[in-house]
Amino acid sequence: MSGSSIAQLIAEKRVIVCCGAGGVGKTSVAAALAVSGARLGRKVLVVTIDPSRRLAESLGVEPHAPEPVELAADRLKDISVNGRGALGAWMLDPQVISENVVRRFASDPAQRERLLGNRIFRNVTAMIAGMQEYTAVQAMYEFVQSGRYDLVLLDTPPSRNALHFLEAPRRIARFIDGRVFRFFLPGDKGIVKRNASKAINRVMDIALGESTREELMTFFSLFAELLKRLNSNAEEMRQFFRSSEVSFLVVTSPAREALEETRYFERRARDELKLSLGGFVLNRSLASSDAGVFPDKEFFADSGVSVAAQDEVARWANREQRLIECHRALLAELDARAGAESVAKAVPFFRGGVSDLRTLALLADHLGSETG
Repeated sequence: MSGSSIAQLIAEKRVIVCCGAGGVGKTSVAAALAVSGARLGRKVLVVTIDPSRRLAESLGVEPHAPEPVELAADRLKDISVNGRGALGAWMLDPQVISENVVRRFASDPAQRERLLGNRIFRNVTAMIAGMQEYTAVQAMYEFVQSGRYDLVLLDTPPSRNALHFLEAPRRIARFIDGRVFRFFLPGDKGIVKRNASKAINRVMDIALGESTREELMTFFSLFAELLKRLNSNAEEMRQFFRSSEVSFLVVTSPAREALEETRYFERRARDELKLSLGGFVLNRSLASSDAGVFPDKEFFADSGVSVAAQDEVARWANREQRLIECHRALLAELDARAGAESVAKAVPFFRGGVSDLRTLALLADHLGSETG
């Protein structure tokens, strides 16, 4: 068995990053971990992507909110959070966060306002590879550095790019540095390049209109300057996310596709990015189920139940028993891959999903327990 536990991670870490395939319940797991942290008396923030409507309402999160929302005392009491513990929630809005990044890193107020008012910036930043991941983690990192929270939980985007935030500024820079876009940036004023730029400008004016072409030039010029500052800050963040204060949890489900993605995230986090892998959460699993009594012929003796009904019940019981055995084997495999310093934890399937404070509290109970 692994030598660590989810409870230890919640009690000791400053940041826990939940990553994994889409649809495995990362948001619910991150929120439940936050509940467990608040129960321990920690001031906790869960930064989420797109919670279900009922869960969003329970947590008090809304899209486009500029700041986290703190759960009221009565809601905290409903999930057994007492004393010093506090829980805030924030739903990421890429545009809001991108604007916050510009406000912090723009070299002067005039540059900041020009970029924020640029129509291209408002529509293109969400499409630049790495921008959303970087801005999300930048926002989270600022909360950690402020000392406002003891523990921050990050629910990453449901994609393979979820761990690209450590390299995002470099990837954004490669986008900006593409051959086509170099014509929009200030630089060499030689006659060959100047004439080429003029020719391209004429073509762009015909295709897009002069005002759009000028906005493109302004966008790339201002954004290239901003990237210099982002790259410097990114190195600081890279070092922090590789420190002992941060742990990465890979959330999966028993589905084959989710398990394949789990292996990808494990390899990416542990072997390539050299991050601290806290372990695995096998969500929506029967591994922790009590097998109970599975009906056989003796079970139905003198019951008056027809043979056909007995066979049907036995068929479903055998199916459930095989699933339990399969899920336990998966948990054992994850436990072996976690190693001595990490954790593998199974949490059950909740009929109807985790969509309110009651079920969120039940999930927190399972995650915070010391047993498998």
